[in-house]
Amino acid sequence: MSTRRPLIAGNWKMHKTVAEAESFIQQLLPLVYAAEAVDLAICPPFTALAAMVDSARGSRVQVFAQNMHQAQAGAFTGEISAPMLTEIDVDGVILGHSERRELCGESDRGIALKLAAALDAGLEPILCVGESEAERERGETERKLRHQVQEGLAKVETERLGEVAIAYEPIWAIGTGTVAEPEQAQEAAVFIRALVASRSPEQAGRVRILYGGSVTPENAASLLALADIDGALVGGASLDARAFAAIVAAAAPA
Repeated sequence: MSTRRPLIAGNWKMHKTVAEAESFIQQLLPLVYAAEAVDLAICPPFTALAAMVDSARGSRVQVFAQNMHQAQAGAFTGEISAPMLTEIDVDGVILGHSERRELCGESDRGIALKLAAALDAGLEPILCVGESEAERERGETERKLRHQVQEGLAKVETERLGEVAIAYEPIWAIGTGTVAEPEQAQEAAVFIRALVASRSPEQAGRVRILYGGSVTPENAASLLALADIDGALVGGASLDARAFAAIVAAAAPA
């Protein structure tokens, strides 16, 4: 049986003002108070990070950012650095989400630099990887995952690989209502873990692999029961406190 603690993270994307975020956290906290065996995080927009850190302080809810720049400071208009996040006690950061890759032109090389900078700053990174529908249809899922995982982790010291959570998010399932079949998610997770094991079998056993892509309270249990799925990166369902809490509850070990 795995000793990896499940991690459920809610990626709000570009949703919720500070007032809306405050209302959400007040609803969520009593719903997840007893979820002691599950790590959970919310990932608000930059504008709500400080407010959520303050409101969640002393609770079981961690606060992650949705992105960061690899540099400590500089002439990078519109960017946020790791020191800016750690100054306000942010716990972690999502890196390499497919929407950032596709809409903002983020490269594997740049994501690798961000990942190393996040670890150096004491932030817990979630590295997102996943194939498009066309790539899956062409039988290129493993090729795509191999490239993203190996490139993304290239600058991470071997002994620190276990500190990185890796979210398998098939692009064809994100926001579409289409969820990967359990066997598809498990197959991808096993492959990702094997890629980490090629550098360190010990660290591969520590790495938490999350599933993301139209996760809901209705399908969460079947996905989270898989041997190599250690949690979820939740999109739309994380915007509703009760739905998110139900997914957290589904992650609790039996």
